[in-house]
Amino acid sequence: MNLQSSTLKKHLADYAVLFLIAATVILMDQLTKSVVRHNLMLGEILLPEWWFSQYARLVHLNNTGATNGMFQNMSQVLTIFPLVVSAVILYYFPRISREDWLIRLAMGLYLGGALGNLIDRLQQGYVTDFISLGSFPVFNIADACVSMGVVALLAGVWLHNRAKKITIQVHSEQ
Repeated sequence: MNLQSSTLKKHLADYAVLFLIAATVILMDQLTKSVVRHNLMLGEILLPEWWFSQYARLVHLNNTGATNGMFQNMSQVLTIFPLVVSAVILYYFPRISREDWLIRLAMGLYLGGALGNLIDRLQQGYVTDFISLGSFPVFNIADACVSMGVVALLAGVWLHNRAKKITIQVHSEQ
């Protein structure tokens, strides 16, 4: 097997992991949004047991902005941005070491979340939001995965840099 064939197989395996994570996020996101759109009227609130409703509820909202309702009616920018971010993720993902699994997970979560909301924007012109927790702005599965992806990316970069510093210290002491 030549070097090009080996590199291609490695990249395909890497992309398979990325696409599996992203596809799982997209599937969960689109499925839950569909259930909400078909079972709750726009603006309708589904309250769980009275004692729990102050903490969590479902509410069907259409969001033309970004996460937390920012940048309302900026559909064109909010359509282009996830495409650019997706291209960057596709470029960098195979370049991230397999040992940096948290960074790779973060990229998959972010890609899935970005594409999940992009699907809504392209099909409907807005994003369906429905998860309402406490006084936090209403969001959806894609938004949650983007947020978790950012947190995982920050944690992964921090862990990577920490490991690198420890390695440098060990080598300098020898």
